[in-house]
Amino acid sequence: MSASGGTKAIVAALGANLAIAVSKFVAFLFSGSSSMLAESVHSLADSGNQALLLVGGKKAQREATPQHPFGYGRERYIYAFLVSIVLFSVGGMFALYEGYEKIKHPHDIEHWYWPVGVLVFAIVAEGFSFRTAIRESNTLRGKQSWTEFVRRAKAPELPVVLLEDFGALIGLILALGGVGLALLTGDGVWDGIGTLCIGVLLIVIALVLAAETKSLLLGESAGIEDVRKIEGATVDGDTVTRIIHMRTLHLGPEELLVAAKIAVRHDETAAEVAAAIDAAEARIREAVPIARVIYLEPDIYSASEAAKGPDSEAAPGGPSTPPAAH
Repeated sequence: MSASGGTKAIVAALGANLAIAVSKFVAFLFSGSSSMLAESVHSLADSGNQALLLVGGKKAQREATPQHPFGYGRERYIYAFLVSIVLFSVGGMFALYEGYEKIKHPHDIEHWYWPVGVLVFAIVAEGFSFRTAIRESNTLRGKQSWTEFVRRAKAPELPVVLLEDFGALIGLILALGGVGLALLTGDGVWDGIGTLCIGVLLIVIALVLAAETKSLLLGESAGIEDVRKIEGATVDGDTVTRIIHMRTLHLGPEELLVAAKIAVRHDETAAEVAAAIDAAEARIREAVPIARVIYLEPDIYSASEAAKGPDSEAAPGGPSTPPAAH
């Protein structure tokens, strides 16, 4: 996995979650707190999720084959989607079930210092993991807000780790609140309520992750800045006079497919057109290094044809320019 995949953040989160999962489960055994059990399962699920991200990154590095000529870059998207499923089922649904059971059959928390101590330790450890993910993300985020970064990032690992760590910190605060209220009031129902809140939180985060990774799996185009760079690099004003239409598609986080119909001068020879295409491909790769698969089709520009609007059958998915609002 490339550095942009956030391997450092994933490893930091994996180490923190494994340690936290063990400590939470020990605290559950001594205290009987359902919040602690839900949180231990949550941390265990998070550990599995980070392992899935590492496996996806490794599998994505495989070379292209005749059966998969564009490679395996989307493996990273598939494993990120699996993370959202695990978080929803193992984390969220289990927490909802455990919270319901605790509210239905409440009991006092024993040895309160175990869950409180472990939760404080977990907040510190998760804070370290979250800080690492933020530092790794800041190198890629630029001027984007955090919401824009999560929504627009083509590499799924950092958004996944960011959301998981953020959810874990909020979940720990909820667990601490549930345990604290249960101890103050002597009513174990509060522990169950805290567990229910953790379940709802995990399900919401899982749904957000599922929506974002689904979009990546379906296939997203290049970002606006990369599209502008490609357009600027394609046209040389000499042989290649304009782009008639263009499509881009991410084959993986660091692999971009570019397909375009370009206008060339009608009096150019085949050899001159071929040389111009080769030069345009070189300029595109220099401007956007992740543009690894490029197909340029030469054509003669016609103003009358262009006036008819984008050809909806020129490529799958309809016109490249969105229709105007009515």
